[in-house]
Amino acid sequence: MSNKVVVAGVSIILVVGVAIGVVTTINHSRDAKGKLSPEMKVATSICSPTHYPDACHKTFASMNSTGPKEFVKKVIYAAEEEVKKFLNFSDSKIAEAKDNGLTKMALNDCKDMMQYAIDSLKATYADVDGSDLHNIDDRINDFRTWLSAVISYQQSCLDGFEHDSSWRETMEEAIVASSEQAANALTIVTKLIEILTKLGSELASPNTRRLFSVEETNYPSWFSTTDRKLIAKIDNSNLKPNAVVAKDGSGQFKTITEALAAAPKNSINRHIIYIKAGIYDEYITVDKQYTNILMFGDGPRRTIVAGRKGVKDGGGITTWQTATFSAIGSGFIAKSMGFQNNAGPEKHQAVALRIQSDKSAFFNCRMDGYQDTLYNHANRQFFRNCVISGTVDFIFGDSPTVIQNSLLIVRRPMEGQSNMVTAQGKTRIDENTGTVIQNCRIVPEQKLFIDRFKFPTYLGRPWKPYSTTIIMESTLGDFIRREGWMPFATQNHEDTLYYAEYNNRGPGANLDARVNWKGYHKIDKATAMKFTVEAFLHSKENWLPLTGVPFTAGLRY
Repeated sequence: MSNKVVVAGVSIILVVGVAIGVVTTINHSRDAKGKLSPEMKVATSICSPTHYPDACHKTFASMNSTGPKEFVKKVIYAAEEEVKKFLNFSDSKIAEAKDNGLTKMALNDCKDMMQYAIDSLKATYADVDGSDLHNIDDRINDFRTWLSAVISYQQSCLDGFEHDSSWRETMEEAIVASSEQAANALTIVTKLIEILTKLGSELASPNTRRLFSVEETNYPSWFSTTDRKLIAKIDNSNLKPNAVVAKDGSGQFKTITEALAAAPKNSINRHIIYIKAGIYDEYITVDKQYTNILMFGDGPRRTIVAGRKGVKDGGGITTWQTATFSAIGSGFIAKSMGFQNNAGPEKHQAVALRIQSDKSAFFNCRMDGYQDTLYNHANRQFFRNCVISGTVDFIFGDSPTVIQNSLLIVRRPMEGQSNMVTAQGKTRIDENTGTVIQNCRIVPEQKLFIDRFKFPTYLGRPWKPYSTTIIMESTLGDFIRREGWMPFATQNHEDTLYYAEYNNRGPGANLDARVNWKGYHKIDKATAMKFTVEAFLHSKENWLPLTGVPFTAGLRY
């Protein structure tokens, strides 16, 4: 993980002037009386809350507009074009880094991540293009999720160059236009849709106003009617696998890799892979073309995917590349499986599970490692009845994530190290990302228990400027430091972060001596409700019930 500060702007209320039915080229000229044209007024209003208004105005300098939708589409398209330019730049630099294996790996990582960013932008553009902006209440979270993912990919690209300040500076300079356009797109979508939603009853007649139904909003891309009935069955014994993996040859495949390669691509139907008990020494990537994959095993201690890559291997590798298991394709579900990275604490960052699959869910799973065990990289994620173990920043990333009814085990680190349960990586205030830990238990492993006061343990530290983490309705052991939270090295994020606690219990939950940072909050019930599954993931009647994974929609008490 990188210590680099990313500058983000502030949030401003957007007031939108809507010019309907007028088609004119937007420019900065005024009429004879010196007044701005109606179209230019719209552009000015839309750009006013953005963090980079000059780039925003440049985007709208020469376009024909039929309404606010065209402005939103234009800024998303502009972001996509800049991301493509940066992708090409990364590709052009690979030859230059031929003698530096780690830098070459980081450049290749950037290429991959920029392609994922383009995919997210394309998905956003298509959804905006096909929507009525006056009736997109249920789409707001999709747009913000996908554009937040673009921000995450850009930042992760830069984080890969923490080993070389010169290369880092080169990449930071090259990504400026891409970063500014993506940030503007996120702000405009967030604020514009928010205002249009409020004005919806005025802009649409009672006979035409219609919110998206659950059927229309959530199923077309990922769930068929048959799939909804199938996936609702929580009992694994009732799941009928399309493929069986067994190391002893009793299945159709001996490796997970083979079974995944045989799965249908870009499927709207659920493809189920049953993985029999065994330790599978494989590095698995459920790539973006493998959508709606469900993998289930014989239990998290019996069906295990194990790896041992760490950033200190050989000449060094990027954190991104250390992952034992990576879930990228949308709609991934795992049940009753274990994911391990056995590199040990001496190899520093060593990811067991990396996730950027949107609307992904993990039930009765186990993730074991040391530093950086669970990389909840991007897009919506949910964990229930899981075990997650580690030492330094062992839950880190920049996605909208809820971890519920799970056991978080803090392990014994190397001598002189401290433990941090979380290191959330939000870099822009408009992102809808954050890590919510609800009704979980945070405990020390047996090896740490005896010396639990020798190795300071904190609930988290702010990896990025707007780091967002909420611990609520959970049990905290006595080994949690009284101050609760730890600064991140030399970075000064204490005023911009958002850390909160609500209704926790146990000896480590005493709030009397917590940090007095501006960004730390002891929240009430009404505020805590904003971070429930229903409110934070927008999924009570949405995608999560379709996974067959149980969840608590609101607060427990």
